[in-house]
Amino acid sequence: MSPIRNRRCRQPLALGIACALALPWAAQAQTAAQTANAREQQLEQRVDQLEQELAQLKAMIQAQKQQAAQPAPAAPAQNVAAAPAAKPVFTSAPGVSVALHGFISASAFSQDKSFTFGNGTNAEFPVPGSKGSLSGVDVRNTRFWLDFSGAKFAGDWTGGGRIEMDFYGGFNGTGPYSQQQPTPRLRQAYMDLANPTTGTTVRVGQQWDLMFPLDNTPVSLAHIAFPLGFGAGFGGWRFPGVVLMQDLNHGGDGAKWRLDVGAFEGAWKGPGDNVNYLTAGNAGFRPQLEARLRVADKDWVAYAAAHYSEVNLKGVGSTAPTPIKDTIKSVGYEVGGSWKPGPWVFNGLVYGGKGLGEIFGAMAQFGDISESGGYLQAGYNFTPNWSAYAFYGISKPDSQDVIRWMGNGATGLLKNRQAALSLQYAAGAYALGLEWMYDKLDSTADGIHRKTTNGNQVSVSGIYKF
Repeated sequence: MSPIRNRRCRQPLALGIACALALPWAAQAQTAAQTANAREQQLEQRVDQLEQELAQLKAMIQAQKQQAAQPAPAAPAQNVAAAPAAKPVFTSAPGVSVALHGFISASAFSQDKSFTFGNGTNAEFPVPGSKGSLSGVDVRNTRFWLDFSGAKFAGDWTGGGRIEMDFYGGFNGTGPYSQQQPTPRLRQAYMDLANPTTGTTVRVGQQWDLMFPLDNTPVSLAHIAFPLGFGAGFGGWRFPGVVLMQDLNHGGDGAKWRLDVGAFEGAWKGPGDNVNYLTAGNAGFRPQLEARLRVADKDWVAYAAAHYSEVNLKGVGSTAPTPIKDTIKSVGYEVGGSWKPGPWVFNGLVYGGKGLGEIFGAMAQFGDISESGGYLQAGYNFTPNWSAYAFYGISKPDSQDVIRWMGNGATGLLKNRQAALSLQYAAGAYALGLEWMYDKLDSTADGIHRKTTNGNQVSVSGIYKF
């Protein structure tokens, strides 16, 4: 065979061998390319994730700055040691921070009468003519709440809100072990829309009405949810409604002025179903209307508040027989404040009006009842840990009005005087307190004869704030 022919035969063979040898290298190159592409995709996903987290962090920081310029969330926390500053604990929706706060409370008490609204930490004034001493331990003041902030609304508006609960919802049944199983109770559930540029906040949902003294609630470690003097020296309650809060000198120096106006759900004691929107206060569209002018500086705050509503005593559908008169106009006014000069603390208010049973007025008596009252509390901080407080409150409904409305919403409570002394020790998140409360109640059962009932309660309380 010629050399030329041998060369022609070897060329295809060499080409086949070369292709066979190149196949593993080609497969390896393809695998490497796929691996590089996968790593590139993972890197892009990680960059996207980091960009989202950075955007959320910026939104949270911006929300905290805006929240600092908003009015403080309404919550009756002035009667315990100051709660920790709100810090994000976890997040929910992108850019929304959630802070969990509250306190654990326990009070051991002893009293010589049964009290209205309940015994223990919700005792306010003695049941007329009651007898018999009792004692116990009450943990129902225990409370927790969630504060939401950072949600974006539109333009310069941001959102937030609060959900707050304690354990005064009753007990789990009526058996021998029910007293140790208190039921949770929704206190507040509202949303905020705030504009830090204009100093405007709109609050929608269940919240304290504007007559409740959030800025100067009497200090006590035993009486927190039911403060000293509640219903017997001042009133107020929580209702679904809407409140507009407007800073009047937003961004200015000196004292801060704010105007609050609100409309709240109507309320009354019957006629009809009190838990199905069928009371006289729910008849027709007749909300409770309130306004409050507030001014605060470094160590003091003062305010004036007013209340108005009209109640149709015929009830929903005008089917109920009207007692005494068809309608009642509920009118109230209040002036109060708090002052903290140096180691001293002063809280107080005076109020007056008529038909205020719907906001815990007239010792929770309903009718066209005129009344006046108020309270004063003075405290002194001996050291950073030790402090003492003295309280006195009075509620004086018009006796003839009470007698006139007995059996139609009034129960014969004519006058109440309450006094309290307490000693407290606070350290960090903990506080301990010893308190004595005394109450003197005048009442009548028939409109003719008068009875005076005295009641005492001594309590030892502990609280842990978180």
